[in-house]
Amino acid sequence: MPFDDVKGMQIALEEAKKGYAEGGVPIGGALIHEDGTIYGRGHNMRFQKGSATLHGEISTLENAGRLKGSIYKDCTMYTTLSPCMMCSGACLMYGVKRVVLGENENFMGAEEWLKANNVEVVNLNSQECKDIMSKFIKERPEDWFEDIGK
Repeated sequence: MPFDDVKGMQIALEEAKKGYAEGGVPIGGALIHEDGTIYGRGHNMRFQKGSATLHGEISTLENAGRLKGSIYKDCTMYTTLSPCMMCSGACLMYGVKRVVLGENENFMGAEEWLKANNVEVVNLNSQECKDIMSKFIKERPEDWFEDIGK
C-alpha cells in the first residue's frame, strides 16, 4: 500500500517553501517508501549553492544518500512540479516506481517518458503548488528560464 500521497506532497511543499524563503526556486521533493519511511527530502538549491544540477528531485536524492537499489523500487518521488528530463532520468535510473507531482501547468516535464518506462505518474493538481510556482515565475522570470535551461 503506497504512502498517503497528500501527506507526501505536504512534505514536498514544505521543502518548496523553504527553498523560496532561502531565495531559491520553490520546488520541493520527498522520496518516501511505501511503508512510510522518508528516505530523503529536499528542495531546489541551484541559486543557494551555485549549482547547475540541484533541482528539487536531485536534492532529494542527494539527501537520501546511498541506498540499496531495491529500496528505490518501492518508493515514490513526490515533487511539487512536473519533473524535467534530468530529474525524470534520475528517477528512471534508480528505478523509482511512482512519481507524484503537485502540478504541471507552470511546467510540463517528462511525464510521458516516465509513463513509457512503466513509472506510475500521478498529478495531484495542487492549487498551492501552482500558486507558489507562478508567484516565483512572475517575480523572477529570468531565473526561472535559467533553471529550465532556456
